[in-house]
Formats: sequence, C-alpha cells, structure tokens
Amino acid sequence: MFTGIITGTGHICHITPLGDTAAHGKRLTLQAPAGYLDDVALGDSIAINGACMTVVAFDPQASTFDIDISAESLDKTSGLDREGLVNLEKALGAHERLGGHIVSGHVDGIGMVRSFDAVGESQELRILVPRSLARFLAYKGSITVNGVSLTVNRVTDLSGQEAASTGYGCEISINLIPHTVQNTALRVLEPGMRVNLEIDLIARYVERMLAVSPGLGTAASC
Repeated sequence: MFTGIITGTGHICHITPLGDTAAHGKRLTLQAPAGYLDDVALGDSIAINGACMTVVAFDPQASTFDIDISAESLDKTSGLDREGLVNLEKALGAHERLGGHIVSGHVDGIGMVRSFDAVGESQELRILVPRSLARFLAYKGSITVNGVSLTVNRVTDLSGQEAASTGYGCEISINLIPHTVQNTALRVLEPGMRVNLEIDLIARYVERMLAVSPGLGTAASC
C-alpha cells in the first residue's frame, strides 16, 4: 500500500525490451536520488508514477534500480514507455504516517491534462477523466494523479455530446501548492499530456455496496 506522498523523483534512463513481439514487456532502469535505495531490498515495491512495480535489480551505490513491466501494464498506464522524469514512492511501512490517503498503486484509468496554469502562488491543474471513472469523483474527494495524492476542488460533468465524442466523462480541477509542484514530477505536465489516475479506495467499496447484485438485491435490503 501507498499514501500518495511522493518520497522522491526519479528518471527512467534506459528501456530494454523483454522480447521482440507486442506481447512482451520491458525492463526499465531508473535513476533514483542519492541514498534513496539504502533501505530497499530485492523484491520491494516502489510506485512509479502511481503504478506499483517490483524491484528486480538495484545498485545502491549508483542509486539505480530495475523493474520489469508487462505489456498489459504498459497498455494501461502512461509515462512508463519512455525515458523521463517520474514520481517515486516506496511501499508504506506499518510504523509510518498515512499522510495522504490509502493508495493501492493500481492505475484505474488514464486522464488528459486540459490546462496547467498559475493561479496566485499556486497552480490549477485541470484534467479530463474517463467516463468509467467520473462517477467516483466528488468535491473535496481524493484522487491520485501520477502517484500524487490530491484533493478535487471542482468536478464538471461533460455534456452528452462531448462525452460521447471524447470518451471523457468529466473535468476535475485541482490546486497544487508550490511545494507539490517543486517536489514532484507534476511540474513537467503540459496540456495534452496523459496522466495515470487512481480513484479513492473507499469510493470503490461504496460503489460496490450500492450496486445491485444478482440474488442479493441492493445493499440497503441485505
């Protein structure tokens, strides 16, 4: 489990195909901050831009580590198929504070940055969210964007025609304080870029409990 509180930014510096067909994944080599891997062991989980990955090799002295990412994961995520800056978060220890919200490291969908503009001392990030995820988002609710735990300040549902033509269901507005911009890879976002989204875990359970199950009726009638 993770919290969405980024513990460092890294850089995908090398990509090696694990085979010669589209069914094969890739091995990524990442450069981490100095000392970041001092408490990391082989097989540990590190979230890369919000996607939970397993450390398959590492060099603490060089501050580099490798992960293997399957073709399925590459298809369901954004930003892990090319070199560039990424957010890093180590798996949550039982003794640590839950500073953000409960994050699983499983990407639910891919959004698109509509705008990223200065508003006073902060930045307003507006993201188009896939129709399948729109119902899980609410004012002051939590969402993970490229692994960062953030608060939704506004949800605007798209018109039926716009939703049908774009595949997106709503637009969310998020305020980023200077500290978040400066200390995460979100600082490189630009309009048109795709981002990994994970909805609030609690929203999943609420949706499940309110759904009708064959033979069970609604949650209220159980």
